[in-house]
Amino acid sequence: MMKLNRPRWSPLLRRITLLLCAVVLFHNFVAVHGNDETSTEPQPVAEDAELYETPKVDPKRMYFAEHFDDLYSDDAIGKRWVKSKAKKDDAAEEVAKYDGEWAVEQPQRPILANDYGLVLKSKAKHAAIASHLLLNRPFVFEDKPLVVQYEVNLQEGQECGGSYIKLLSVGDGTKDLKQFHDKTPYTIMFGPDKCGNDVKLHFIFRHVNPVNGTITEKHCNKQKDRLDDPFKDKRPHLYQLIIRPDNTYTIRVDHKTVNEGSLLTNFTPAVNPPAEIDDPEDRKPENWDDREKIPDPDATKPDDWNEEEPAQIADPKATKPTGWLDDVEEMVPDSGAVKPDDWDNDMDGEWEPPLIPNPLCEKAVGCGLWKAPMVPNPNYKGKWRPPLIANVNYQGKWAPRKIPNPDFFEDLTPFRMTPIAAVGIEIWSMSSDILFDNIVISDDEAVADEWAAQTFDLKVKTLDRQAQTLWDRAMRYINYKPGYWGAYFVYCSIPLIAYVWFLWSRRDKESDAKAEVGRKKKNDDYPAPEDDLDAPELDDDGRSSKTKLNAATTGSSGSRSASSAGDAYGEDDDDEQEADDAEGDDDENEEEPQEEEAKEMPGGVEEDASSSDVPVDSKNSEGGEGLKKRKARRD
Repeated sequence: MMKLNRPRWSPLLRRITLLLCAVVLFHNFVAVHGNDETSTEPQPVAEDAELYETPKVDPKRMYFAEHFDDLYSDDAIGKRWVKSKAKKDDAAEEVAKYDGEWAVEQPQRPILANDYGLVLKSKAKHAAIASHLLLNRPFVFEDKPLVVQYEVNLQEGQECGGSYIKLLSVGDGTKDLKQFHDKTPYTIMFGPDKCGNDVKLHFIFRHVNPVNGTITEKHCNKQKDRLDDPFKDKRPHLYQLIIRPDNTYTIRVDHKTVNEGSLLTNFTPAVNPPAEIDDPEDRKPENWDDREKIPDPDATKPDDWNEEEPAQIADPKATKPTGWLDDVEEMVPDSGAVKPDDWDNDMDGEWEPPLIPNPLCEKAVGCGLWKAPMVPNPNYKGKWRPPLIANVNYQGKWAPRKIPNPDFFEDLTPFRMTPIAAVGIEIWSMSSDILFDNIVISDDEAVADEWAAQTFDLKVKTLDRQAQTLWDRAMRYINYKPGYWGAYFVYCSIPLIAYVWFLWSRRDKESDAKAEVGRKKKNDDYPAPEDDLDAPELDDDGRSSKTKLNAATTGSSGSRSASSAGDAYGEDDDDEQEADDAEGDDDENEEEPQEEEAKEMPGGVEEDASSSDVPVDSKNSEGGEGLKKRKARRD
């Protein structure tokens, strides 16, 4: 039987497809789960990254400077930073501990080579860490400005939580930083914060009352524009606060000014209290009339004013539609309802089938008692009230008298705040992997700008250059985790692979059908003699007609050619079948030219057969013709 002509490379396609899926899934597993482990080894960065060198710390020009680049090894963070071991006073025992996990590592997507930062690894936990200023030299607010600058990268975005820093005040609270907690006195709190749709950029300073020494938190008024991008773009952002001796301040984000003003006028509550306050003992007189208008005492209700008239009445012009079924109920019991088996008449009452809309009402205009629609009553006036007139006894709005504020003071230099001794980060967040980097405190803006030029500006240049390509924009959208793309690719490839598989399966079926048609056509063109496989037909003398034919054709060359052709066909039949399997449909295409070539050969089969004078019966004649065609086809 002929072998089916199937595409020989479809198994290869299957193997390639399975191998591709395995590689993508393995890459996805490594990319996703590999991010869960903290690696202290330097990670590769982009080839086009800017050349980065760790900036030098100069204690003469800086009060504090931290780049974290040399603290990535195990327990090296303890050289300059102290993790808090304290507990919150107003929290439950299970959440009161400051057990948030801190680590020094590269960003999830490294931008600059050998650039490290302080990362809050945990979420939904209280975390606190602090470090003293350089040389334990406090910053004193005198005649130079305070410049605070640091970077934050919300690598997982932010839904609820803060990423601000605190400048801790000089005093007993900063002597042992292991006890740093939310109640530790601070001078300034600065940085972003978000919870839900409430987006803030905190600038809070604690002001000391010069009269009684009480401390009050002063909150800066909100900036005009919302700062949403830093909480969702997963890029590093630079926050800078400048407070000057003239009481002015400036807040910048990525070198752009977002808020500025004065410590005296742009904070709530105000730094200086009012000079006068309301007298708490002053009371409103009983005969004080503060009504601007009163009802007209001379007005009377008109005689035709009927307060009993309803607001709406039945439409007197309405008539009942024709075909209205007055005697038919709108709702009828459901005849198909069955009493539940667990119905208890004693507990549930007498069972009644539920009501359903009456089927008769669906075809009618309406059913039940007809009522005219309601319309506004033209005679309705409502309750009568006298008109209002000006009050001749009006004395104005009453207010308590003013008295001098006993707590009044005037602080014209709120810039002179409590000196700063340490930098602390005390936050709670529902997002992990918050990265802090390049914290700088100085009294010179040029120092902070120079530090930013060596760190943050290089990152921005690298990111902006990479963002010019479509690939980087796509990678930034998925937070630079190719494993997510691998999973997405596999997910999207499933229908495509299924469709391609369907097409190739259909192609195999079409090839099988073509091969079957070719085999049937070949059998139809060259039918085998019906009686060759049965007993030979005998003549009058007892010999078969086939024997006579062989005997009669032995003496002629033409007859010998035919006999040789028959022998050759019988011997090469199996070889021809194997060739048919290898050549496929090409053999059928070459069949007709070979037959024509066989007819043109001198001394061919037809000529030899016709040259014999021996009579041949019709069956053997048909077999001979088939034999000749096969001979020509084999040649």
